[in-house]
Amino acid sequence: MKINSTVLLTLILLILMLGAGSVSAFLGFELGSSALKGVSTPDGRPTTKFASSKGNNSQQGVVLLKEEEILKIVKARIEGKTKAAKSEKLEEDDEETNSSKQKPEEKPKEVVEEKPQPGFPVVAQSEGVTMSVQSARYSGGDLLLKVKMQNKGKDSVRFLYSFLDVTDDKGRTLSASTEGLPTELPVNGPAFTGTVSIPTALLDDVKKISLALTDYPAQELKLEALNIPVER
Repeated sequence: MKINSTVLLTLILLILMLGAGSVSAFLGFELGSSALKGVSTPDGRPTTKFASSKGNNSQQGVVLLKEEEILKIVKARIEGKTKAAKSEKLEEDDEETNSSKQKPEEKPKEVVEEKPQPGFPVVAQSEGVTMSVQSARYSGGDLLLKVKMQNKGKDSVRFLYSFLDVTDDKGRTLSASTEGLPTELPVNGPAFTGTVSIPTALLDDVKKISLALTDYPAQELKLEALNIPVER
């Protein structure tokens, strides 16, 4: 009797377990199916993608221009740019012509030669060499004599201006300094211009002075510019 009750209890437990398992399986299936309602798998077919892309392109409405229309547009733009450039050039030409008309014609400047002072130039010549005193003026406490020298002789000539003699109309020797005068005069060379300066303190009551110069070292020529007016 004990064996039969044990077997019966075991069978009852197995039946209960099977029932509980089947109930839980059924409930799980129902819950899963209800959760997956409305969910579909993605469409991986290429034909479907192409069809959808074509549909989108048709919806965007892209319009392709014809070749003739494109050429017409380009030609019109080029013609418009050339016309604008021509009009700008014509405006610039008009401005230049107007400005040229407005500006008076500039006359060439006439070279005005300085009129020589009364009693000038005082010229001294010897052996084709010329020394001329062009002008005399007082400036800064000195008497400035503008002297021009040129050599049209046969040989070049050298000078040492410490041998320049300056005397007044009373025969007195005056001290002087030179600036810009050449130490050598070439044959047929250009005219050289310089200055002989004499302090005004030495020229009280002096109306005329004289210059005397000889070449160095030969001393073959003697240049004498006499009676140069220096009265103020």
